[in-house]
Amino acid sequence: MPHRRGFFDERRGTAPVVKLLLDTHVFLWSLIDTAKLSANARAALHNPANDIIVSAVNFWEIAIKFALGKLDLHGVRPEGLPAEARIAGYRIVGLEPDVAASSYRLPREIQRDPFDRMLAWQSMCAEWTLVSRDRLMAGYEPHGLKLLW
Repeated sequence: MPHRRGFFDERRGTAPVVKLLLDTHVFLWSLIDTAKLSANARAALHNPANDIIVSAVNFWEIAIKFALGKLDLHGVRPEGLPAEARIAGYRIVGLEPDVAASSYRLPREIQRDPFDRMLAWQSMCAEWTLVSRDRLMAGYEPHGLKLLW
């Protein structure tokens, strides 16, 4: 994927077209294996006007799965991924305490994975679009989640 470094300056202060929060698998694929991305996701990531966001939740999920031996990062260690995200031009955000504390309101029966639920909730609270291939996430659309795949 071409690097988006400097895309904030190129927009000359204009508002982004879409704010896109990446699900963890999308974040990793955008760095390691772009062929796994849908055409829509790839186009959105390549659009320099879009604000591409990676959450601290993504890095937490990656670190846990890496430690459990469930994730191959192709020679990169989890602590190197924030730098890779910055090089790609992605914006890194934390998890606000109010968002974390209110996440119980999201129905658990739709998605049991706590990382996916938190990313969905964070996206909904911020009114971002979540980029995800996870079909279970569509169950949150009636609750206000905007999805792109």
